[in-house]
Amino acid sequence: MPSRRAFCSRSAAMAAGAWLGPVRAVAASAKPVRITGIDIFPIEIPIPRPELEAGKYARYTVAKVETDAGVRGYSFDRGADDRLLDSRIRPALVGQDLFAIERHLGAGLAAWGGLEHALWDAIGKIAGQPVYRLLGGSKSSLKAYVTCVWRGPANQSHVPYREQAEMALRVKKAGFGGMKIRAWRPDPMQDVEACGEIRAAVGPDFAIMFDRTAGLPGTVWSYETALKVARGLERHRAYWLEEPFDRSDFASPARLAREVGIPITGGEGFQGLRAYRECLAGQSYDVLQPDAVRAGGIFMVRKIAALAEAFGKPLVLHGAMGLRLAGPIQASAAFGAEWQELALITPPLMPEEQWSPALQVLNSKSLFTLRDGEIQAPQGPGLGLDVNEEAVSRFRGGKDRNFYPQYPA
Repeated sequence: MPSRRAFCSRSAAMAAGAWLGPVRAVAASAKPVRITGIDIFPIEIPIPRPELEAGKYARYTVAKVETDAGVRGYSFDRGADDRLLDSRIRPALVGQDLFAIERHLGAGLAAWGGLEHALWDAIGKIAGQPVYRLLGGSKSSLKAYVTCVWRGPANQSHVPYREQAEMALRVKKAGFGGMKIRAWRPDPMQDVEACGEIRAAVGPDFAIMFDRTAGLPGTVWSYETALKVARGLERHRAYWLEEPFDRSDFASPARLAREVGIPITGGEGFQGLRAYRECLAGQSYDVLQPDAVRAGGIFMVRKIAALAEAFGKPLVLHGAMGLRLAGPIQASAAFGAEWQELALITPPLMPEEQWSPALQVLNSKSLFTLRDGEIQAPQGPGLGLDVNEEAVSRFRGGKDRNFYPQYPA
C-alpha cells in the first residue's frame, strides 16, 4: 500500500500533467521579444505664446522603446535623464526580454519610472490589451479630483479666498468630486480660512483637499502648527491634509492622525517598497500616495497597492497632467483606486483646456474621456495613447531635457 507522501506526490504529478502539457506547448512556441532600442528626448508642441503663458501644457519628455517585434512603446512622463542612455540605460535593457519587468527593475529600471511605462506600452500593444487589464484590473472608470495651482507666487498668498472658492464651484459644476489646493500661505491659518470660504460655496458633498508638500525646503511645520491647522480644516470638513511634515518623519503624521479626524496622507516622494512598508507598519498615513514614476513605475505601484491592502490602507496616486497621465491611469485602474488626481491645473483653465495641445501628437480627437466627474481608463492596447509618431519626431527638441511644470505637484 503506498504511503501518504507517495500517493500525494503521484496525484499532484498526474494533475499537473493534465494542464502543463498545453501550457508547455504554448510556451515552446512563444519567442521572447527583445528590446532593440531606447531613446529619451524632449518634445515641444507649438502653441501661441499667450496660450503657453496662460498655462496650456506643451512640453514633455518622451521615452521610446523599440523591439524586434516591430512594436514601439511610448511614455510621455519623465522617463530618465537622457545623459544616462549610453552609460547605464541601454547597457541594462537593450537586448533583454521586453516582458522581464521584474528583472529590469533590479537592473536599474526602478529609477527610470517613465521608461518603465514605455515598456508596458509595448507589452500591451503586443498583447492587444490595456495595461490595467494585464495586471488584473477591471475598474475602467475612476473618480477624479482636480489639483489647482494659480500663476504667481508659489505660496498662493496672492490668491483671494473668493477666487479659490469660485474655481472650486466651477470644478464642481463640471462634475468633479473634489479639488485640492496648496496649504502654503505664510500664515497657515489663512488656508483654514480659505477652506471655510470654499466650503460655503460648494456645500457639504464636495471634497476639499489641502497639500502642504513638506518635502520642499522651508515648508515643514512644527507639530503644534500642524495640529492647529488640521483641527481648523476639520471644522470646515476638509477631505484630507497632505504631507504636513518632512518626508523622512514617519512618526509625526502617525501621531497627528491619531489626534484628529481628518485623514493625513502622503508618500509621493518614495521609491521602492521599503519606505511604504515603514509607513504602513508605523501607521504614518491614512492614505498612501505613490507617484507612478518616482515610486518605480506601474508594476512597483501594483506591488505597493498589494502591500497597502494587507494593512487596510487605500492608495490614491500622485497626479499628473496631459499625456503624462496615461501611466498613472493604467496603474490606478489596475488596483481599483477610488480617486485619480488631475494635476496641475492652472485656473481658470479646466483639465481638457490645459491639455489640448497634446492632441497634436495623437491620431485621436480626444486625450482622455472625462464624464460625470470620472476619467475613463483608455481601452486601447498598452497605455492607450494612439501616438502619431511623425508628429513626435517633428516636435522633437525643446528648451529642457526633463521639463517639469512651473510648480511641482
